[in-house]
Amino acid sequence: MKTHLRTRAFLLCFLPFAILMTTSFWMIQRFVQATVREGLHTSLRQSQLAIANIHAKGDLRNSRFLRIAGENTALKAGLELLRQNPRSSDARRTVEDQLRELGEHMGFDFMLVSAPGGNPLAGVARQGSQLVPLNLSNLDPDRSGFLLLHGRTFQVASVPVDVNNENIGSLTVGEFFEFSDLSTQVVLMHHGLVVESNLGDVSSRELETALAPCRPQSECDLHLNGTNWIALPMETYGNGYTLLSLDNVDQATHPIQAKLHKLFLQLAFAGVLIAVLCSLGSSTSIVNPIATVVSHLRNAVKTGRLGEIESQRSSIVEIQELAQIYNEAAISVHAAGQRLESAYLEFVGSLANALDARDQYTAGHSRRVSELSCVLATALQLPLHDVERIRIGALLHDIGKIGVSDSVLQKPGRLTEEEFDLVKQHPVIGRRILEGVHGFAEYLNAVELHHENWNGTGYPHGQRETETPIDARIIHVADAYDAMTTDRSYRQGMAHEKALSILVDNAGLQFDPEIVATFLMLPRRILTAHPVLKNTPECVEEILVG
Repeated sequence: MKTHLRTRAFLLCFLPFAILMTTSFWMIQRFVQATVREGLHTSLRQSQLAIANIHAKGDLRNSRFLRIAGENTALKAGLELLRQNPRSSDARRTVEDQLRELGEHMGFDFMLVSAPGGNPLAGVARQGSQLVPLNLSNLDPDRSGFLLLHGRTFQVASVPVDVNNENIGSLTVGEFFEFSDLSTQVVLMHHGLVVESNLGDVSSRELETALAPCRPQSECDLHLNGTNWIALPMETYGNGYTLLSLDNVDQATHPIQAKLHKLFLQLAFAGVLIAVLCSLGSSTSIVNPIATVVSHLRNAVKTGRLGEIESQRSSIVEIQELAQIYNEAAISVHAAGQRLESAYLEFVGSLANALDARDQYTAGHSRRVSELSCVLATALQLPLHDVERIRIGALLHDIGKIGVSDSVLQKPGRLTEEEFDLVKQHPVIGRRILEGVHGFAEYLNAVELHHENWNGTGYPHGQRETETPIDARIIHVADAYDAMTTDRSYRQGMAHEKALSILVDNAGLQFDPEIVATFLMLPRRILTAHPVLKNTPECVEEILVG
């Protein structure tokens, strides 16, 4: 039954959400795949256009150079002369003029002639709008791919210059590499250092730090300015130059996130609506009946009584059976509790009677002290539960005298000091007896401390004033009054007025003065008649009648 109930509840609540979540994930997956695929296609097209543009420029330069090298005999003659006289300033100026003229005519921004071994002989580079001679001492002998000069980046290409099938040197031409012309975000690296980039909001140091973990010729994920990027190598050139394409992943996925956010809101609204509908259905058929049972159980924990519940109307058979079984259990527990309480009270009464039967002079003493204590506690306006506890505690207050010898208890004359010391042990003996009985813990104070005095001269612990619980202080007054007004083997019982006078004289010394004052206000009929009171309601009724 439990398994069937669990399975039905699980299917009722889980299946709608499972279908919704499955559909949602499928839609999101298809949507993300389509969006990412479109973004990748766009990025690839942009990268391809950028690479094509770079190669087109290189091809153009090569084709121009080939035509110039093949037709310009003056440059070849100047190069031959300069190669033979490398220290001749006139020959260098002549070649520089020729390079300047060719550069202006062909639109190059950089031109350089070198000896066959790569040693630069003469060159010009554009500064502003003019081509000016180069300082050859700072030029790198490897001039392929890119060249950084005067804070500008040149894309360069070199071809040999031959005369009669003999190499007389090489000619290097170049143009400014304009990053602003590229549609993608790129970074030019040279041996791990940033040469130039078109990422205006990111410094070269930040780029170098972010790209440091990246491996050459491989895709790399990096973090820049709190956003995620991806770096793709576009082209590798000679002399350690690498051109990287960078894409801002967060920026690229922002449109996707916006659409997903909207989609999630719609799904969340639908999910909440379905959840509310499912919850209403579940609460009607499952939750409300179970909550009723739980509420009754919680109330039973507080009150100690397991009450019955009304018949539950539910379409679920297990819920109806649960309510029925609960009511049957409540009836059984109630009947068992009544039997246990009756047996418990009978047992307490038997203990008191067994104690009183040991001495004809104290017969009925425990019962009378219990009745007087009950009336006195009620007059003090204590809660009914406290009154009942005091009543039963008074019945048991002398239980420890079971451990005192009959020769002492039934001695006709006054007790010696040693014998009285033995009698004074009965509160401690009584506590030891009751400590081993389950359910008697709340009566231990009444049994052990009912001979403590208000001024601290009592026994067994010498407690003062309110250190002694009120149960024991009430029983102390009732016990003293009954002892004084009943006959004993060594004296006659006192008159009612005489006993009250002694209580008054010892109020504040032996007895709690407030309790004595309340005791004096009790009706004489109740104090002298000693009615047999069986429970707290009758005890309360005696006070009301009196």
